[in-house]
Amino acid sequence: MVSQQTLDSYFSAVPEPPRSTIQFLRHFFMKEMGLEEKQKNNTPFYYFHKKWFGFLSYNKDKDHEIYISFTKGGMLEHPALASEGRKQAKIYRVNPFEDIDVKELKEIIGLLKQHY
Repeated sequence: MVSQQTLDSYFSAVPEPPRSTIQFLRHFFMKEMGLEEKQKNNTPFYYFHKKWFGFLSYNKDKDHEIYISFTKGGMLEHPALASEGRKQAKIYRVNPFEDIDVKELKEIIGLLKQHY
């Protein structure tokens, strides 16, 4: 198990403004949506009922791209989710330079939780 300090270091290493965005998402997933956080392969993974729910990705080389990959996203038809060739997972892109549509994200997570 990776220590909390390692996870904190991962998030604090991201430059601003993406850092504020991923820290908000981290807090949102754990405190508001009830997901558990673990780290694998230097990536924050989130679990619901001890099952893999998704992960948060940040890529500084692609214009500070942030996305959430939902493991069972393929079970949903939602205009904000993209499969990009994946069969099971779908991703939700987040622009760190714009406000997050929290209502839409809550809706997606709520719908996905029904599959666990």
